[in-house]
Amino acid sequence: MTNNNLEALTPQELWANFSALNAVPRASKKEERVIAFMIDFGEKLGLEVTEDHVGNVLMRKAATPGMEDRKTVVLQSHLDMVHQKNNDTIFDFDTQGIDMFVDGDWVRANGTTLGADNGIGVATIMTILASKDLSHPAIEALFTIDEETGMTGAMGLQGGVLTGEILLNLDTEEDDEIDIGCAGGIDVTASKSYLEEASPSGAVAFEIAVKGLNGGHSGIEIHKGLGNANKIMNRLLYKSYEEFGLQIATLNGGSLRNAIPRESVAKVIVSSEHEDHFASDLAPLIADIQAEFKTVDAGLTITVEKLTQVPAQVISAHDQEQLINAVYAAQNGVYRISADFDDLVETSNNIAKVSVADGKISVKCLTRSSVESSKIDLAQSLEATFSLAGFDVEFSGSYPGWTPNANSEILEVLKRIYIEQHQEEPKVVACHAGLECGILGKNYPDMDMISFGPTILGAHSPAERVSISSVQKYWEFVKQILKEIPKK
Repeated sequence: MTNNNLEALTPQELWANFSALNAVPRASKKEERVIAFMIDFGEKLGLEVTEDHVGNVLMRKAATPGMEDRKTVVLQSHLDMVHQKNNDTIFDFDTQGIDMFVDGDWVRANGTTLGADNGIGVATIMTILASKDLSHPAIEALFTIDEETGMTGAMGLQGGVLTGEILLNLDTEEDDEIDIGCAGGIDVTASKSYLEEASPSGAVAFEIAVKGLNGGHSGIEIHKGLGNANKIMNRLLYKSYEEFGLQIATLNGGSLRNAIPRESVAKVIVSSEHEDHFASDLAPLIADIQAEFKTVDAGLTITVEKLTQVPAQVISAHDQEQLINAVYAAQNGVYRISADFDDLVETSNNIAKVSVADGKISVKCLTRSSVESSKIDLAQSLEATFSLAGFDVEFSGSYPGWTPNANSEILEVLKRIYIEQHQEEPKVVACHAGLECGILGKNYPDMDMISFGPTILGAHSPAERVSISSVQKYWEFVKQILKEIPKK
């Protein structure tokens, strides 16, 4: 495994803990091994360690001498990570640890997501729990599960478990920002059965592949205009259906709801009369699409290759037309910009996964908004779009946003420390991502919450990377915050 000696980076203890954590497979909904890893870590330190009924791990550490009169602090991060890899990367997330390397000021992974989201936060808390020389108040370390695919850990945490008055969520990704609010979300799933037809005689088959897109976090990076493989593929299918009577045999695009889809592959048939010019006639549209995305997705490739074997069955023309029209009409990307916060995306949708196979069509979306009514409005708009095309639409996994508290006491502490350390004011923001603070606040409405972290780019994609110098900056910030927690 490549490592380039991450443990030699400073702060050494934090990077060593991150390396140890990243050696443990920790996919969302498959956290058994990382839960056991964390319990073992806490018990070896002699800490009070408990696992709740859903799998969250809680550790308690007493205040250091002289800090007993300070408010108890909850340090919180999530254990799971998004699993994404490049198409040509051979990697088994269920059995392998992340293969990391140093690239200048960045730590990256070889062809996969890095897990800095939220592994750096977890490693930070581990370092504080293991420390013998850091000054801090009484600490409750909360490690939640399944943040990336349902937030079921935060949702399952019962009231009365935590006693802390302040919560520091270490799960944001710009080191000059302090987050005081976030978006809520809801999963929108459109599905239907389709009529399978035998491929006509004289048909030829092609594979259309959209690859090389950057992808990324479907909340934090939704405003960047990154290419969505499902929408790009749909444009190609729309044109090919109109001009060549194309029929889809199978279609598979995207993977996780919270990741902007990077790849889509379709197996299709057309009449043999179009065999010689099918690919060439699509070339102008392909060139146009690549030109549109050349600034943000320079690596985009679209290929059209003839297949030696014709699929036995394809989707009926009627069902295919409904699918293509619905995906074309469905909102993807930014829906509304906030009127209350500068440069904040209020509401968006990610058409995350589209699949056609074995008589079933599925379209999975993640709709986000910092305004609950706007979230439901967009979800209902998607429901109407797909219902008109004969789909059944289901809403699930709804979670609330986090309403900013402008009178936060801990916010003032963080702002003052940041200014003292960097001679400039931090950006106080709300983010267009799903942080667990809003959910945790349901059972702990009086807890003063804040979120911050080091600079992480490309989260939820194989381009994910974390800045080494930013981690150093962030670590100094964390240590000083713990020293200056207000008195009870």
